[in-house]
Amino acid sequence: MNITVIYGTEHKGSTYNIAQLFLNKLRNENAEIREVFLPRDVPNYCRGCAQCFEKGEEHCPDYEKVNRIKKDIEKADLLIFTSPVYVYHTTGQMKTLLDHFGYQWIVHRPNKLMFNKMALIISTAAGGGMKSTIKDIADSLTFWGVARIFKYGKGVAAINWNGVSDKKKLSIYKDIDRISSKIIAIQGNVKPSFKVKAIFNVMRLVQKKGGFNKADHDYWKEHGWLHNKRPWQ
Repeated sequence: MNITVIYGTEHKGSTYNIAQLFLNKLRNENAEIREVFLPRDVPNYCRGCAQCFEKGEEHCPDYEKVNRIKKDIEKADLLIFTSPVYVYHTTGQMKTLLDHFGYQWIVHRPNKLMFNKMALIISTAAGGGMKSTIKDIADSLTFWGVARIFKYGKGVAAINWNGVSDKKKLSIYKDIDRISSKIIAIQGNVKPSFKVKAIFNVMRLVQKKGGFNKADHDYWKEHGWLHNKRPWQ
């Protein structure tokens, strides 16, 4: 299984360590693991120039860095996004990265490779906020067209991995075994959820009427999605 991990921080705390435990369960002898650390590998903040929407993503001032991460994403069967809770939401650097991929939302120019991918979102906190943090990331992945999204949030009651109690770690190990088994079970047979298909079909009607701009409409037309073709076929 090819896996790309995008870490929402360079700090190697509980979220990072849980991601490593997942990797140990999911990797096999043929696995290729690619890791992106934010903010080290993140582009600059989105400037709001709208060039990616109106002309194409290659016109983004940060295209070189964005495209490098895009290629890592495209190569993966499974995407793992991790983020500790920052004030009840994802990290600013993760939000910066997701902003740069707004052009590939289904409402614009979805990447057809997303419709057969799995994703796992991991979030931890000493207290709460995992649900809203995971939602920050899941919203983008759903609108990218990612076929199946697994979510794991855990309150660890500690500020670092060494401080997590043995009892809590035992619970985490069991959760990782359970979720990893589900991921492995559907590998190679991933189909988009009803929600993803519904969003696509609604936007197909919008694009048939001209869409939001010429670049989007031409993209849909070129892929044959205005007629009978679908990205998951």
